[in-house]
Amino acid sequence: MPRPEAVRLGLQHHRRPGEGPGRGLGLLDDALAPEGRAAVAAAMEQAGERRSLMLAEQDEEREAAWRERALNAEGALKAAHTEILTQRTRIGELLSQIRELEAEWPQEAVQRITTENTTLKQRVRQLTADNRTLDERLKAARSNPRFQDRRVADLEARIAGP
Repeated sequence: MPRPEAVRLGLQHHRRPGEGPGRGLGLLDDALAPEGRAAVAAAMEQAGERRSLMLAEQDEEREAAWRERALNAEGALKAAHTEILTQRTRIGELLSQIRELEAEWPQEAVQRITTENTTLKQRVRQLTADNRTLDERLKAARSNPRFQDRRVADLEARIAGP
């Protein structure tokens, strides 16, 4: 660790112009000091300009990305509005067809047709049940003579047997 005395003596060589004894920069003489300041100021100004340009470019990139998103959203919104309009038109056409059909058939006719339809459905169910019953009877009738034939054959075998 440097001693305080050594630090104090080292700082004497690095004073700004016009400060304390020696009034110099150490390695640079006083004539170069304004040029050094000007060079540092120019470098700082260039760095500031570069930073400003870099920030402006980043802002432009971000703005371009948001602009693209906004254009995409506008396109999707236009497509949605077109689809909604198409669907509304189709719904209107279907509703007009329903009204036309309702106008062709008076309410009494609709009720009569509905009643007839219900009656016919019940008749179909009844005929299906009757058909099933007749199928079962037919199967039983067909198997009954076979059973009787076997019974007769068994009895004949017993009589003819021992």
